[in-house]
Amino acid sequence: MPENSNRNSRRGFITKLAKGVVGASLLPNILTAADKQRSLLTRVKEKYSANDQIQIALIGAGGMGTSDTNTAITVPGVKLIAACDLYDGRLADAKKKWGSDIYTTRDYREILERKDVDAVIIATPDFWHKDISVAAMNKGKSVYCEKPMVHDITEGPAVVDAQQRNGKVVFQVGSQGMSSLGNEKAKQLLKDGAIGKLNYAEGFWARMSPFGAWQYPIPADASTKTVDWDAYLAHAPKREFDPLRFFRWRNYKDYGTGVSGDLFVHLFSSLHFVTGSIGPEKIMATGGLRYWKDGREVPDIMLGMFDYPETEIHPAFNLSLRVNFVDGTGGTNYLRMVGSEGSMTVEWDKVTLYRNKAYAATDDPLLQSKKDVDSGKQYVYERKDMLPPEKMEYAAEEGYKGAHFDHFYNLFTAMRTGGKVHEDALFGYRAAAPALLCNDSYFQNRIMQWDPKNLKTINK
Repeated sequence: MPENSNRNSRRGFITKLAKGVVGASLLPNILTAADKQRSLLTRVKEKYSANDQIQIALIGAGGMGTSDTNTAITVPGVKLIAACDLYDGRLADAKKKWGSDIYTTRDYREILERKDVDAVIIATPDFWHKDISVAAMNKGKSVYCEKPMVHDITEGPAVVDAQQRNGKVVFQVGSQGMSSLGNEKAKQLLKDGAIGKLNYAEGFWARMSPFGAWQYPIPADASTKTVDWDAYLAHAPKREFDPLRFFRWRNYKDYGTGVSGDLFVHLFSSLHFVTGSIGPEKIMATGGLRYWKDGREVPDIMLGMFDYPETEIHPAFNLSLRVNFVDGTGGTNYLRMVGSEGSMTVEWDKVTLYRNKAYAATDDPLLQSKKDVDSGKQYVYERKDMLPPEKMEYAAEEGYKGAHFDHFYNLFTAMRTGGKVHEDALFGYRAAAPALLCNDSYFQNRIMQWDPKNLKTINK
């Protein structure tokens, strides 16, 4: 096993915890003085003059774009000055939500030409992510691009290259859980040996409501007069106007990436952050369209399995992911990581750690004492220890603004300081790739091979 992989034992973790070596930051709801000082230093300046504001524009003013913008403008020193969408109704709503003085347009290129725009939020359908991201960075704009970063695996290198060529811009992919307290705590716990050696991980998303399953409402005035249909299809197969393909785009392969691109990608992002992994090498998927038979082209049930190879950072492990849009209980989602000596469930504002109740027979002191007696050795009293709890819960402090706020806060802090973000273009590509290959495996009915280091598919 590589020297720096997570091979620390859980008992070693518990021993350090008991002796106070690990520190108060490992205890639920407790921050060390150093933690609070670091937090203070990153948030010392909460007010900004008009000349020091970061001015942003929204490209794609649908549900996710609206949510992103509402969060972004709560970060001190950030102002929305423009919005772009291909549907007139959303542009009218934008002025109602964010002020009649914001500039609105159907053409994203007008946004990118504005000298007063520092950064853009790209919340368009997936098939526009690559082109707008590259164009924005080439114009010197920093970018917050919704996940998945690209619509097709072949598009990733162009975005990575654009970020590398435009070194002063900041590019961040919008898997907001990446910046959560939960992810950060899980990363620390895994490193400190809280679950021993990682061997398996699993993730699950469940939904049942029509809206959750992408049956978004269709505006009564939807037509070629209110929607720029030609611009929408500029890089997609041409067809007659279909409001379903515009307003419910996630259901169609030409524009979206299905449940894998929409939801699996969150779990890949978090898992890669926590483990330090760059991705799996073997990808396979199955599933089907079981319930939402509304003309959609993508499954509402998907199961994915992934092999992660051993690296200098982590041991080999397996991952299984599931999405269920037919779940009568609805709303459940989690990432669970299982090690040789325990497991933890990772949420954006909470981590629950479970310890193993049993150890290998060779470690049982009673069996060892019996061997000593049988061999004629003097019996040695093995006094029992105080046991740690079988479950520990690490919850975010009351008043936590959430992962979505943190993700935007980190983006704007990096823009001001020249710092780094958790999910840049390279990280975003490595999170998107297995999600997109999961779709390829499903639709092509075959196992996909991926080289996560060199970022290329392997034909066998």
